[in-house]
Amino acid sequence: MSDASVSGKPRKFEITHRSVLQLAIPMTLAYITTPLLGLVDTAVVGRLGVEALIGGLAVGAIIIDLVFTTFNFLRAGTTGLTSQAFGSEDEKEKQAILFRALAIAISSGIVMALLSPLIIALGLWFMAPSEAVAKATQTYFLIRMISAPFALGNYVIVGWLLGLGRSYTTLAVQVLLNGTNILFSIYLGLVLEWGIEGVAIATIIGEVLAFIIGIYICWRMLDHSIRPSRTRILNKAAWSRLVNLNADIMLRSFILLFAFAYFTAQGASFGDLTLAANAILMHFFLISGYFLDGLATAAEQIVGRSIGAKYRYGFWRGFKLTLFWSTLMAFICSLAFWLAGPSLIEVMTTIPEVRSEAMIYLAWAAFIPLSGMLAFQMDGVFIGATWSRDMSIMMIVSFVGYLFVWWLVKEPMGNHGLWLALHSFVIFRGITLSARLTPKVRQTFPA
Repeated sequence: MSDASVSGKPRKFEITHRSVLQLAIPMTLAYITTPLLGLVDTAVVGRLGVEALIGGLAVGAIIIDLVFTTFNFLRAGTTGLTSQAFGSEDEKEKQAILFRALAIAISSGIVMALLSPLIIALGLWFMAPSEAVAKATQTYFLIRMISAPFALGNYVIVGWLLGLGRSYTTLAVQVLLNGTNILFSIYLGLVLEWGIEGVAIATIIGEVLAFIIGIYICWRMLDHSIRPSRTRILNKAAWSRLVNLNADIMLRSFILLFAFAYFTAQGASFGDLTLAANAILMHFFLISGYFLDGLATAAEQIVGRSIGAKYRYGFWRGFKLTLFWSTLMAFICSLAFWLAGPSLIEVMTTIPEVRSEAMIYLAWAAFIPLSGMLAFQMDGVFIGATWSRDMSIMMIVSFVGYLFVWWLVKEPMGNHGLWLALHSFVIFRGITLSARLTPKVRQTFPA
């Protein structure tokens, strides 16, 4: 351990536009492979020419995301804790965090797989799609859930690598996962004509392969001359912190995904045509989200490392630089969606009615990156700082505002009002978290 560690003095490290982009660009490329996968899956199913299959994939993906992203704390919590251990130069704790998180991930994944019939029954009851859509959804979901232990394990692997600032290694793991998935989705879904079943099986293949390679990478990165004891790994205080952090992030993630599920459910009430159009346009939001998540991830690593190093200037420097680049990226995404939106819609479906319906609401989807930019930025800051309690509380407040706006505009605006409510939700998230930033910094870095 360094002299700085012993003295408790801030451990200074350089934070520049270049260092931010060195973290953000690989992660943006990594994250963008996920919505790209969604686009490919939608395109594969869309080419089958059956409207109900597009809706089934959309509803199934929402339920899958609701389940898996509820466990996003395994990625986010691991990143925040690991980056702080990295900043404080605590090698044993870095390893202990990995072991604890993997234990939670694998055990939770096994339980989720066993409960999948119950989960899909509840999901279909809530979403209330048509009979044809429900059948396609059930088929897709039950196959996908076989990969649950591996999917959650990959969350931990990615989170741990991000916490160490290994963005290019993380990019390699994500490209392997989603690239494999995309190739097998096209091959199984279209070439072998397995349809939606082939798309689901492709996901299992990708998750298993990425988990095996990811575990090998992490094992090679460990300092095997320094190993945390079993007592340290099982330390009650450390587990308590992990559980409390994870519970808050789980609540935040669950409400976030529930908000999107609610959006899909409300869109379904306008008919299968509107449901399919909204499903296609939501991919625009997901694409922009993963672009902005690359910069949010840079904020996570820099903020977490600054807190571990007790480096207040580094915290604010990282915050300002990632905010600048997030704003620029949001403008670029919105402009790109506005100009290329019609062409993307044509690629994702061959059904003329769905294309026409999606064009009606294109503007709402194109400009949501600007509405959500601050929310993504603040998520990165609060995750890196492990200020999870504030995140969960502000998410609840924002969700209540979302429901209130939808209640006000539902009757006069219909599906346009639904998109307006979604915009309001992401704006509320950014504003409420921003209001908590300065007080939390004062608590974390006392004068």
